[in-house]
Amino acid sequence: MLSVTAPPPEHPLPTPSTRATPPQPGGGPAETSVRCDVPHRIWETGAGPGIVLPVVRQSLETLDEGALLRRVARGDRRAFDELYRRTSPWLTARLRRRCADDDVVAEVLQDTYLAVWRSAASQARHSGGGSAVGWLWTIAAHRLVDAFRARARAARVPTVQTFATVAPAAEEEALAGGMDADLEQALLALPPNLRRVLRAMVLDGLTTRETSVLLGMPEGTVKTYARRARIALREALS
Repeated sequence: MLSVTAPPPEHPLPTPSTRATPPQPGGGPAETSVRCDVPHRIWETGAGPGIVLPVVRQSLETLDEGALLRRVARGDRRAFDELYRRTSPWLTARLRRRCADDDVVAEVLQDTYLAVWRSAASQARHSGGGSAVGWLWTIAAHRLVDAFRARARAARVPTVQTFATVAPAAEEEALAGGMDADLEQALLALPPNLRRVLRAMVLDGLTTRETSVLLGMPEGTVKTYARRARIALREALS
């Protein structure tokens, strides 16, 4: 039987090692496990060191993003690699539609996946079945906004192309360009639910469905709040 020994907790991404298992019933020779590359973490949480478990091979390509994220939450580096392979091209393209600076995109991408690795366990506990892809984009969008603000503070002039659509509304252009005092006051004047919806859909670029999942409200309510928030913000900026 092919088996590996679960590592101590301080080594979350182990290399399986060779070891002998106890003699078999009937006095047979001891069975020896061999060095191998496992496709994903094979021990259950809490199994502890010294527990020998069978290698269960399951293609990570058959898992959806939510299942991959749950494996990442358990420290599965191979699941993380598969999640990156599957989502990074899409995420890069989406970031590039909002930012013309490749250096900024690369920085945001790196920060995003670092945050995914560090926060996957918390997300898995509190997501309530929410969209893993929506959560991933939310992280990236916030990191992009942070990058815009950092560069604006350093240069005191716009240095990158920000969130833009074919014909952006006035409130979208204002949000994309950064937070000045007037805009912050206008946003703070909005009711909290309207403000959260507007930030998610305009600043973070989430769809109605993704915003619904993120905020835990029906899609119809999201549309209503978004319409009210845009009207209120447009009036405040006029």
